[in-house]
Amino acid sequence: MSSNEGMPGIVAGRRNTVDPRISIVVPALNEALNLAAVLPQLPAVHEVILVDGGSVDGTVQAARRALPDIITVLQTRKGKGNALAAGFARVTGDIVVMFDADGSADPAEIARFVSALKAGADFAKGSRYTRGGGSTDITWVRHYGNRFLNSLFNLGFRTRYTDLCYGYNAFWADLVPLLDLPEHSSPGPDNGKMVWGDGFEIETVINCRFAAAKVSITEVPSVEKLRMFGESNLHAVSDGLRVLKTLLTEWRRARATRKLERSLDITVEPVLDTAAALRSGLAA
Repeated sequence: MSSNEGMPGIVAGRRNTVDPRISIVVPALNEALNLAAVLPQLPAVHEVILVDGGSVDGTVQAARRALPDIITVLQTRKGKGNALAAGFARVTGDIVVMFDADGSADPAEIARFVSALKAGADFAKGSRYTRGGGSTDITWVRHYGNRFLNSLFNLGFRTRYTDLCYGYNAFWADLVPLLDLPEHSSPGPDNGKMVWGDGFEIETVINCRFAAAKVSITEVPSVEKLRMFGESNLHAVSDGLRVLKTLLTEWRRARATRKLERSLDITVEPVLDTAAALRSGLAA
């Protein structure tokens, strides 16, 4: 499924759509056992970037044993959002693939995401609810919570997404500045609270900002597998509330941006008309 028009100013001809360099960004916190099993399954790509959140189980060492060429980054603050922002800042490839470390993402699906981007999409959005997708991991609480939040998103941003809260996505690296994510290298608050945008709401932030910018979006079917080892760091209720807050905040942000753009258009038009009149008078 595709939605939105192509973003003005993005010149697809400048992108390497024939043989793009792929950068896989893997945020991880205490995922040593999972990475040992998952990393060898990844396809040969330009680079794999592991962003570690301060693991104490030998995550980085396990990753380097499994994939000696892996690039490792230590995030400054805590949270998946901060990890992804730190990883995006390190990317040198043409395409960014967001890949979870817990074994729930199928490495073989990366080719689907890349194909969607090479075919013209700016953002390839993974979906468990479109034809060909599915999940063996999602609980009923997360399922119905996702449906509720997804409906609010579609209503507010006039989109037709089927799966808002899913982290398996890919996009062209030249769109990273468009996301305008929180500065990843700044220290966290003294009170220890998480910076807004640093948590699991990051996927919603990315979806909202791409939708607001009206980039070309294609949903890609994806099957979410069970986590291999360990327990998830996701908390359905508290993280769901952060996503709800994010939707409201991003909707207001998008509305304010549209209002500013309209006011600029109103201001610029008389200036352009005056300039055209002057040029006409000089020509006469």
